[in-house]
Amino acid sequence: MSGQALRLGVNIDHVATVRNARGGAYPDPLRAARIAEAAGADGITAHLREDRRHISDADIEGLMEVLTVPLNFEMAATDEMQAIALRHKPHAVCIVPEKREERTTEGGLEVAREENKLAHFIAPLRDAGCRVSIFIAADKRQIEAAHRIGAEVIELHTGAYCDAHAEGHFDARDAELARLTEMATFGHSLGLEVHAGHGLTYDTVQPVAALPEVRELNIGHFLIGESIFLGLDPAIREMRRLMDEARA
Repeated sequence: MSGQALRLGVNIDHVATVRNARGGAYPDPLRAARIAEAAGADGITAHLREDRRHISDADIEGLMEVLTVPLNFEMAATDEMQAIALRHKPHAVCIVPEKREERTTEGGLEVAREENKLAHFIAPLRDAGCRVSIFIAADKRQIEAAHRIGAEVIELHTGAYCDAHAEGHFDARDAELARLTEMATFGHSLGLEVHAGHGLTYDTVQPVAALPEVRELNIGHFLIGESIFLGLDPAIREMRRLMDEARA
């Protein structure tokens, strides 16, 4: 398993955030997606939120037309988003929690409490050929529930680990990393493909990239921010280098 390549999904949401701040057409998320492909991204992630605060419906349509790597379509478990996903049939659909008042996705999806509802929600997506991923905390109860409802993939929320590192709480960081390590192993043991993401930076990516059960990292905000200083292509190439170094 250690020889398996680690995939990098680049989230382009915040290119759209900058565009929407002025209400025009620049910078173009599709251009960012093409640059990310050329820089070594294995996939593109985009979250179409209910309030359309960054990615738009037109962005999703454009991505489906131009991408040569898979699109990972992040969405809430709503009828509107299900209909959009079934119309486009992206390679992957990642179900995430979504609250209108939050700045970004806070925590993982509560699968265990909504098990029956989510099982019915994802069934048509699976039937349409989409790989269904569930964005969850590194919690055994949630992983078991994700497995029971028929998800093929779990994406472990790395935000608490990254926040603890940024705040200098290194004991808490190490405890979060231990939890991620244990739950990646547990998810893999159930036959789930394990991904991870949220808040990862150059300083925090390698310990997660080194986990042999993790097959994909999805990284966005940091890369878009770093691209202001380095350019998008070099920012992605450096992340790719650090991931590959850790995996080796």
